Amino acid sequence: MYVFLADLLVALHLAVVVLVVAIPILAVIGRLRGWSWTRNPWVRFGHLAVIAYIVINAAQGEYCFLTLWENDLRQAAGQTADEVSFIGGLLHDLLFLDVPQSTLDRYYLGFGVVVLLVTILAPPRLPLRRRDKQVA
Repeated sequence: MYVFLADLLVALHLAVVVLVVAIPILAVIGRLRGWSWTRNPWVRFGHLAVIAYIVINAAQGEYCFLTLWENDLRQAAGQTADEVSFIGGLLHDLLFLDVPQSTLDRYYLGFGVVVLLVTILAPPRLPLRRRDKQVA
């Protein structure tokens, strides 16, 4: 069961990474093409919160909680880093690059700056307050 949960978690982690990378690209394209859904404040501010978490972790030299949870599940399953299931290994290899953590941290910080610039240049739609009409 722990192996399945670890594989599921690494799949979720990969999906989050894909979304984190795709949303700024789609926001720029959406701004140019007039796609209103790319200005959704829930998506865009949620994305900004996720990238802020990533940047703060990178600045502190810490790992993502999803990575830590996956490692805990694999350890509970009695797996080592080299003894994972086929699917888990495939997803893990797609997600984790074999580069020093300090290099990844610099990329995370740089990507955070890119996301901030995209948020400024292709801003999300701000929710408007509805005003109750006064009946005279």
